[in-house]
Amino acid sequence: MISKESVESVIEKIRPNLKREGGDIELIEIKDDTVYVRLKGACGTCPMSTLTLKNYVESTLKKEIPAIKSVQAA
Repeated sequence: MISKESVESVIEKIRPNLKREGGDIELIEIKDDTVYVRLKGACGTCPMSTLTLKNYVESTLKKEIPAIKSVQAA
């Protein structure tokens, strides 16, 4: 089982890079090995947000917590 605390810990590592671009990230829920997050601020409206979510957020979370199968926008 994936703990909320472990996901939040990795999100704290991701957050500074998003904040540098005027954005932020929020953990919404963890369900069936899928993590649901919301990109906020500039990252929430950026046309590149899908790439940010998959190529940066998802890859970082899966690398740190191999049990995660995917990361989805909530």
